[in-house]
Amino acid sequence: MTENIQEQIYTLVQELKQHNYNYYVLSKPTISDFEFDQKLKELELLEKTHPGFILSDSPTQRVGGAPTKQFKQVAHKYPMLSLGNTYNETDLDEFDLRIKKTIDSAVNYVCELKFDGLAIGLTYTNGILTQAVTRGDGMVGDDVTENVKTILSIPQQLKPGNYPATFEIRGEVLMHKATFQKLNQKFAKELEAKGYDENEIKDQLYKNPRNLASGTLKMQDPKEVAKRPLDAFLYYMYAEQELKPTHYEQLELAASWGFQVDKHAKVCKDIAEVKEYIQHIESIKDDLSFEIDGIVIKVNAIAQQEELGFTAKNPRWAISYKYKAASALTRLRGISYQVGRTGAITPVAELEPVLLAGTTVKRASLYNADEIIRLGLCQDDFVYVEKGGEIIPKITAVATEKRGLFSNPYAFTETCPECQSTLIRKEGEAVHYCPNESQCPPQLIGKIEHFIGRKAMNIDGLGAETITGLFKKGIIQNYADLYQLQTSDLLGLTFEVGEDGAKKTRSLQEKSVHNILAGIEASKQIPFERVLFALGIRMVGETVAKKLAKHFGNIDNIAQADIATLSGVFEIGEKIAEQIIRFFSDPNNLQIIEQLKSAGLLFETNNNQTQLLSNKLAGKTVLVSGTFSMSRDALKLLIEQHGGRNVSGVSKSLSLLVAGDKMGPEKLAKANQLGVQMISENELLEMLK
Repeated sequence: MTENIQEQIYTLVQELKQHNYNYYVLSKPTISDFEFDQKLKELELLEKTHPGFILSDSPTQRVGGAPTKQFKQVAHKYPMLSLGNTYNETDLDEFDLRIKKTIDSAVNYVCELKFDGLAIGLTYTNGILTQAVTRGDGMVGDDVTENVKTILSIPQQLKPGNYPATFEIRGEVLMHKATFQKLNQKFAKELEAKGYDENEIKDQLYKNPRNLASGTLKMQDPKEVAKRPLDAFLYYMYAEQELKPTHYEQLELAASWGFQVDKHAKVCKDIAEVKEYIQHIESIKDDLSFEIDGIVIKVNAIAQQEELGFTAKNPRWAISYKYKAASALTRLRGISYQVGRTGAITPVAELEPVLLAGTTVKRASLYNADEIIRLGLCQDDFVYVEKGGEIIPKITAVATEKRGLFSNPYAFTETCPECQSTLIRKEGEAVHYCPNESQCPPQLIGKIEHFIGRKAMNIDGLGAETITGLFKKGIIQNYADLYQLQTSDLLGLTFEVGEDGAKKTRSLQEKSVHNILAGIEASKQIPFERVLFALGIRMVGETVAKKLAKHFGNIDNIAQADIATLSGVFEIGEKIAEQIIRFFSDPNNLQIIEQLKSAGLLFETNNNQTQLLSNKLAGKTVLVSGTFSMSRDALKLLIEQHGGRNVSGVSKSLSLLVAGDKMGPEKLAKANQLGVQMISENELLEMLK
């Protein structure tokens, strides 16, 4: 009898999983909703009376697990890079030309819909979903596995197939338009029942499906996530072994394992076909059940993708074509000015609120004084506003026909809006700066906010609002003051947060204080290269900080280096060197560094971090180009382990070019012209024995 019940439950689970797949992935239901519900109720009853037989991948378990108090941070094994954007056919032609300069064989492209949702990375082990991570900052994201398990189009267990023991598949989580409208109507009724008037309800409702999907995926209770149906399309796989030779074949493979992929995806033989595809989708995009904001174009052959590689931010083998953003006409109320942590002054257009692409726009960036002149802005002008890349509002033009006869043009401010210091503008630069680095409040606050950031000191418990509150209360004036904080300074401290129209009072309680102090203490273990980046030296980003830390070894060597020594470091240059000299010439900065040293921060590299296998490539610059028996990343790591330095292009200073199959013809020609020594993968390995 028991075995019979267990078999019934197993059979029902498999049936319902298949029906879910038919409905959500294939869009071809084979039974009615009523029949499905009856089978689901039968399964629920059996599981209720025999809880020991509940299967982990049962459809009844998709309602969500226990609430999550906070999302665990997870480092991406493969960074989640963004795509370069283009808005016209000329840019597409240039993209095609860049590809063909490197790839000398025929190139096919795959075109896919650019879903307007949230990027997600799913890890499967032995065919079972083990982790789901959001994009985050591209390097680290949030573990939302329990929430993702509620998405019916994402399989918790794959169909039988020859899949790797472990692999990651990436895609987009979204909400369909009809679901969005239904949920917003429900929210509106709930607010109306609570006594909200029409305008208040309008302000409270979600503005577009993406916002609602984002808010849903980050909810703390998976059971609540399950009440707001989300969907997902998967579009790229990462595995240690080769899956299929082309991207399109990998999409077909993913579909065979049970994943929902873009049914509109198409292989195009050239850029002309890509343009035809873009035009076709533009004609039907409003009829789709979900929002898209463009088309993604990818090189189809995986070997060609590997040959093209990546920049620091984008894959060179893919680009997104964005459809022209919607535009709106509204009145310019005035121009305000924001002060950044480097003292840069950014003008901001204050607008008559206008609905644009699902959100209410009140402000738009004007970038710098030259932009105000270019647009020819005058007082009370009517301006056309659109969202650059569908995200950042910008003014594109002025409706001069609506301009008053006596309208006066705007002149860029001459003084800092915060400290009234006279602004400066260096020759060759478009930006005005406030020179009052040591006393201008927004600069001081901005430097502290940068210091605590995730990519810098990553101090948990501290945020922008808390930093601003502590600064305005006079408790901290620079980032070194953070390391002097004690419980008595923080416990019960109250300050205002939010904008003028919605300010609230916040009070630091015992738990918050404990988290802040624990985060500050933990930051003392952050490696030197990130401490150097956290100092906020102008033009010293993450990459430059790593190069400086590796070259000089400690902060004192950097502080004492002259401009020639600094600019002699590979890829540093004179302009960056000038900013480093300027920073260490300021006695105030030197005093802050001494305070940080006393607090126990790391100001020298850990020599044990780099374990060299040999110095056989010491002093040599090496370029890896083509495809090889091992991955290019593994080859580059091997070069570094033997003292070599990887570079990305052919130049007179190049020591070695490791040439693989399908190497770009231009690189080959230039290397021959310059007389660069070329070796094969086997020759390199033999050299390093």
